[in-house]
Formats: sequence, structure tokens, C-alpha cells
Amino acid sequence: MSTPRSVVLERLAYTLAAPVLAVAPNVYPDSPVNTVVRLAGVAGIGGWVLAAKSDETGTGRRILRWTPLVLAAAVDVTAKITTGWGPYWMDALLAAGWAAAGGLVLPFSRHTRRHHRPALATPAPQPAPAEAAPEPPAVPDDGADQLTRRARMLWEQAGLPARTHIVKATRHPGQRHDMTVLLRASETGRPITSLTEAVVAAPFGVHSSDVALAEVAIQPGRQGGPGWMEARITPDANQRRRTKPTAQERWTDRVGGPKGGAPGSELVHRTRDDERGVTFYRAKMADSTDTPRIDLAKVCRGLGLPEDDSCVFVLIDGNEFLISAFDEPPLSAIFPATRELLTPDAKGMFVCGFTITGQPVKNMVFQHDKNAASHGLILGVSRSGKTQYFAINMAAQSLAGQVVWLSTVRKDEKTTTLGQYIDRQGSNALWMARQLRAAKALCEIRAEMPWPHDGKPHDYKPGDPRCPYRQLNVYADEFMTAAQDALFGEDIQTNGDDLTVTGLKYGIGFDAAGQSPFAHNGFSTEMKDNLRQNSRPVIFNMGSPGATRKAAEGTMENAYDVPTIPARYSRQEGSAIERAMRGEADPENGVSTGGVAVIVLDNGRAVLMRSLYADFDTDLAGLFPDEVNRLTDHEISELEKRGLWGDWNREPDPGEFWPEPDEDDDGGDGRPHRRGNGGGGGGKSGGRGTKPGGSRSEQVASPRQALEAIKSLTDA
Repeated sequence: MSTPRSVVLERLAYTLAAPVLAVAPNVYPDSPVNTVVRLAGVAGIGGWVLAAKSDETGTGRRILRWTPLVLAAAVDVTAKITTGWGPYWMDALLAAGWAAAGGLVLPFSRHTRRHHRPALATPAPQPAPAEAAPEPPAVPDDGADQLTRRARMLWEQAGLPARTHIVKATRHPGQRHDMTVLLRASETGRPITSLTEAVVAAPFGVHSSDVALAEVAIQPGRQGGPGWMEARITPDANQRRRTKPTAQERWTDRVGGPKGGAPGSELVHRTRDDERGVTFYRAKMADSTDTPRIDLAKVCRGLGLPEDDSCVFVLIDGNEFLISAFDEPPLSAIFPATRELLTPDAKGMFVCGFTITGQPVKNMVFQHDKNAASHGLILGVSRSGKTQYFAINMAAQSLAGQVVWLSTVRKDEKTTTLGQYIDRQGSNALWMARQLRAAKALCEIRAEMPWPHDGKPHDYKPGDPRCPYRQLNVYADEFMTAAQDALFGEDIQTNGDDLTVTGLKYGIGFDAAGQSPFAHNGFSTEMKDNLRQNSRPVIFNMGSPGATRKAAEGTMENAYDVPTIPARYSRQEGSAIERAMRGEADPENGVSTGGVAVIVLDNGRAVLMRSLYADFDTDLAGLFPDEVNRLTDHEISELEKRGLWGDWNREPDPGEFWPEPDEDDDGGDGRPHRRGNGGGGGGKSGGRGTKPGGSRSEQVASPRQALEAIKSLTDA
């Protein structure tokens, strides 16, 4: 076996240099030889650095090439700083070890060449004959960079997947492994088929989820179309996206995807308002023709937000929507009512509450655009905030110079307090029946009242100073309960229906309130249609989302977009599963939703608001005007002529609600047979016709009316 001459010479050099490294630092410390050796070591370190930073192949070979110089400098420095020849003649041993390592283990000359010559005595290996593999299509050398050549090598080792060729590989800025690979079909004119993310991921050793394929647009100077494909390989970016995603990436991955809470949407921007403690996510549909389909619970889970603490709300506007995530329940705040907020403007609008975003919500005391009075529809279960809303609504109407009447089925503290600031107030079904009869008679009276400017009667015009009368607002609380009263229910329902139809043109608005919107509870279809179309319905907690949707049905574009009002607002604390495992009780930290309501605006959009708070424990005089607004003397005089004025709590007059018994009627028990007459005294305010003799109306619109008719026929 013959040793190459370069190896022999290099080993001789190591043998001769070793004594110099050991003797020079000890015998001649200031010799220039030491300086030369150390400078050579510095040059070797510089060679290491350049080799490590180079993108070319052979980095390890270049590092080994500079290693002897660095080790020689290290031996020289060690020999100089040790005392004498060092313990156990360490200086000489280090020099000898350096020579042995360089001469026997790491010959310098062997690392200066890329290809080693085979040993002279070794016969050249003869490869076994094998079947000739099909040669890949020849690709001309286009001067590609090192990254592209490496990518092509991996691609060719994989057998040119999908019969494609890598045109160029581009490294992503600031990334170590991420790159974009431009592919084209190996055969000109053939489209790329059967290329998938997994096929691209396999040659590069990444997961298929880290590969994204995209079409290549036709650009000047470069072809495009089905024969070209672009593959984005992003393992580094995807790793960061999984661990620390941006708001845009989190939305795309968890919310806007096909299985997300708002499929097909994209985030416009995310903003934070520290002063109000709220984070806004504004998004829109990628396709402007799509309608947002939002599952708020899934959106919360995708964004990492608590989903059941009444702090997250959604507002939809066309193909855009806004997710508001508050730190604290926004509708648990209290907004005190003030005279400034309740004073109506020239169009009859006043502030009745505030939304979750702090925007003021307005209601109306008259319909400026329709040149008429306005009705009111106020619904909600007990303790939901209806009477509180009565106070601010009546105050706004009184500040506009209007007259207010209030009737309830039962007496309570709040309605009695409101009676001090309005024209009339009563608390039983008889009082409500007489109130509605008087209001209905006022329609006839006002239809004949001459206006001072021309002496002729005219329809009501809100805000016109020439109008000889004031707008009248008739409140009927618990209207459906009163409509089912055994003695006066039919009269109340009949006159209430008529008043909603005919009252607006005469400046009379009917404000019905109750706990149910269903027709069989007193609200006829005719009444509900008129109330909804001539008011802004205010719907407090109805006890269930289904009842709330039913209450808003017909007033909105989509009744299923009605916001849900829970019984209480409560923040989620800890894990319910952990509390169940430990046997602990859930925290009692609920906040009442009394005063929270859904108001349906003119465009049919439901808005969740917190109504203004009127404190009944203090003096309400600051909300109402100094003087109570009353009817004119002429109106009162005409009502007295009809027997519809005075004390509405007095016992029913003979023939007022039902005819007097016949003198020869001895078949009964002496009780009068009542008749559902909707008219007042003298018959001038008569309602829907009924047969004499105590029979009820022939028109039967509900099972309750049918039962009453049967009872009348059988004298049950």
C-alpha cells in the first residue's frame, strides 16, 4: 500500500514543528516564533467562522482544514503560561499529541481535495450490471442558486413527483426553513395533475399541513396556467401560528373556517378600548353577497372568550358584523334619567336608554313623519322594568305638553306615585273600562272641535300651535288581564281595539302593556298590527327567548335575531366541571336584568338596551314639568254631557255596561244580564253592536269568547 507524497510531507512538517511549539515558549518567550504561531491560530479561527456562515457544501471539511493551526496556537499559549515545562512535562506531551493528531489522525493534505485518489494496490471496484433506469428529462443549467439546486436534488431523489420540475425556490425573509417552490410540468403543454400537499411535503420532510398549493397567475415574461403550480412550504410560520397566532390568524383558523362560528368571514380589524373595558372584533363576509351566520358560542370558543357571562354581544349590519367583548357586563350599569335626556326634540324623539356600546337609544312621543300621534307596546314579565319605563315615557310625553292617563288592574306603589304627576290614574278593571270609553268618545269630540285659524275641524298635527287640544296618551297596564275580566273584559278589549284604529288622527295614543303578546290573552291581531306599526315596541324579559321572539314577531326583518335577555347577568368563575368534582356550589354572583329591554327600531332591527332609571324612592318632580297637563274645558264639558267624566271608581250606573233587567223577568235570580256594550252614556260612544237581551257579540274570535257565549245562552 503506497502513501501519497503530500501525506508524507505533512507528517514530516508536524514532526519538526512539535519541538518548536514546546521549546520556543519556555526557552525564548519573546521570540517572534510565538507571535507567528498565535497569528496563525487567529487565522484558523477566522476560517472556522467563514466556513460556518457559508451556504456551500463542504463546511465540515473546511473546518477540519483550519483545525491544526488553531490547536498549534492553543499549545503555544498553554506552554507559555505554565511554570517551566508544566507539571509532568505537560508542554512536551501537548506538542507531541498535536503532532500525532495532525500526522496520524487528521492529515491536513487529505482535506484539501474534494476527491481522494484510490490506493495504488486497491483494484478499481466494478459495479454490478443493473437494468438501465430511465433517465429524467434533461434540464438545462439555468444558473440556479444554491437553494434551488438543493430543492431540485431532493425533488429528483423523490422521482419528480407528479411529473413536475422545480423552476425556482425562494426563501422567505427571516425564516430558516420556509420557502416557496415554483413548479411546472416536465412535458411542455401538459397540465399538472395528482399533485397534493402530501406529495410536496414528503421530499422536504415536513407535515402536509405545512404545505399550501396555489395556482400561478400569468405574468409578463413568465407563463402560467394549469401547467404551473406554486407550493408554499412553511413549517416555521405554522409552528409560530399554532403557538402564538395573531388576531387575524386566530380568526381565520378558528372562526372564519367552514366549521367555525362565522363561516366565510374575515377579520377587518381588532381594537381595544381600555377606558370602556371592551375589545371590538369587526368582521365582514368574504363574499359580499353572503349573509352572516353567527354562532356566538362557537365564536367565543374560537377567540378564547367566556361564552356565558353576558359580556359578549354581536351586532349585524348587512354583510358586516361586530363582536363586542366586555370585561364586565355592560348592561348591569345604571343610567339615571334626567330631564335633559327625556325632553323631546322637534321631531318628538327622546333618549329612553343606552345600548351595550354606550350609544343612546331614542323613542318617540309622536310620529313626526306620519303627522300623527304614536302608540306604545310595552311587554315584559313581572319585575322586568315595565313600570320604570312608564315613568320615563310619561315624563317625556308630559315635557312635550301632552296629557297622560294611566290605568292598572291592581293598585301598587309605583303607579300611585306616577298618579301625582299625570292627569288621571286608576287601579281596577272598571276604571280602565271607563278610561277607554272616555278616550274613544274624545275621538268624536275632537273630530268636531273647530280650529281657531279657520273655524273648521282638522286632523291632529303634532307640534302645530294652532291645534285646540293636546295629545292624549292612554296607558293600560296588564291589559290582557283586564281583557279577561268577567264583568268588563269584553268592553275593555272592544274599545281598546277601536282606539288603536281611530285614535291616531285625533291625537290619542294607546300604550298597552302586559306580560303576554298572544291574541287569546287580549291582544287581537288588529290591535297588535296597529300598535307595532305606529310605535317602537319595547320588550323586556319575557321569561324565555321563544316568548321574546314571539313578542317581536312581525316588527322585525328576522325575528330569530332577537337578542336573548337572561334572568340574570352572571360572570363565569372557575370551571363548572371542577366544582362538580369537588362537590362545591356554584357562585351566586348574578346581576338583575331588570330594565334591560329589546327595542325594535323603524328599520325592523332589534337593539338591546338598558332603559333609563327613574328612582321612585326619591322625588320624581325633577323629571316631570312643574304643572300637570289637562284636557281643555270644552273636552271635559262634552265628556260630562255623555256621562263619561267624574269619578271613574263609582259603582256602574244602571244601563252603563249592561241593560237593566226587565220588570216581567221572573225566570232569573234578580241579577242583571250584562251586555258587552262598548259605548258610553247616550250611546254616542257605542262600540261594536250586540244584541239586546244580554247576549254577547255574534262574532266569536277565540275559545274564551265561545265559552262566554255559551254561558250567556244557558244562563250558566
